[in-house]
Amino acid sequence: MAAIRRVAGQLGVHPEALWTWVKRAEIDAGTAPGRTSDDAARIAELEREVRELRRAKEILKTASAFFAAAELDRKIK
Repeated sequence: MAAIRRVAGQLGVHPEALWTWVKRAEIDAGTAPGRTSDDAARIAELEREVRELRRAKEILKTASAFFAAAELDRKIK
């Protein structure tokens, strides 16, 4: 940790930030366990897509219920 503090001071960054960057680089290189940056980005993208699809599904369910009710109302008259 002393080396991290020394190098962080030379770079003008907080030691914790440098430590985080080192750990991220180790994970991305496969030398440390964890989720890589690419995997994390892909998961975030898929989660956004799932939210969007769920929202679209709710909109379609509401629209189909509306049109089904309108069709029933038309047949009754």
